[in-house]
Amino acid sequence: MAVDDECKLKFLELKAKRNYRFIIFKIEAQKVVVEKLGGPEETYDDFAGSLPADECRYCVYDFDFTTNENCQKSKIFFIAWSPDTSRIRSKMVYASSKDRFKRELDGIQVELQATDPSEMSLDIVKGRAL
Repeated sequence: MAVDDECKLKFLELKAKRNYRFIIFKIEAQKVVVEKLGGPEETYDDFAGSLPADECRYCVYDFDFTTNENCQKSKIFFIAWSPDTSRIRSKMVYASSKDRFKRELDGIQVELQATDPSEMSLDIVKGRAL
């Protein structure tokens, strides 16, 4: 599975410059490409609403939060979105290429696997971040 250079470029911009709140990637013609970029003003609900209900995707989300000690922090989440309603072949392709793709994105701190929106709710993300 090839990875488009734009994937790494946009991820570096999210990590270093914080130009984006999230990035959604999809596999197209044996290559991982950027499907959608979420601006810094977009919310977690905007991000969750951008995911297709019946197709797999890889996503990166820059989550800002406040710790119990009142410190502002941020963590970069990698989310493998694989809804139950997506095609089996699609799930297999995404599952088999996930680790290789994730290695291309240096700086991911938390990984989540989600098959429906409840598995990546904001509460779960907060719980994993702290």
